[in-house]
Amino acid sequence: MTDLSERDLVRRVPALTDERLSVLNRREPVTVPPGTSLANCLQAIRRTGSGDSVFVCETDGRLVGVLTERDIFGRIVAGGVDLSQPVESLMTRDPRTLDLDQTIRDAIDLMQTGRYRNIPTIDPDGRLVGVIRQNDIIKYLAESFPEELLNLPPRTHQLLEEPEGA
Repeated sequence: MTDLSERDLVRRVPALTDERLSVLNRREPVTVPPGTSLANCLQAIRRTGSGDSVFVCETDGRLVGVLTERDIFGRIVAGGVDLSQPVESLMTRDPRTLDLDQTIRDAIDLMQTGRYRNIPTIDPDGRLVGVIRQNDIIKYLAESFPEELLNLPPRTHQLLEEPEGA
């Protein structure tokens, strides 16, 4: 069993955040072509059950926009929106993106400064290759410290004087 001190753990986190985004497990984004109705976008989200944003891509895979969860809840659920309108009527055009050679730190910074939960990742030609979610980063960091996390006491201030079951 590795016994890392808190200081050792703190030193490892910055190194982990300097890893390239390509090390993260990414989920497949929910995509639709331009001209898709808002109703069909909502159906695509329901059908996949994993997305909270819809990425609008040309036939060659180039990302042109995103319909975010904020767009859906702030505009569509609030009412008064014709769901037969094309996605372009509400989507964010030219969304912020990262490429897989950028770092986890870059994704965290963009999530914090832009208040994003999902960041599309693109290849050098601007084609959508995946989406990075906060949970993907958290899972990666947690998996980097499996023993330390699994052996945490139920309350961080609680220190066991004897092994459990003694």
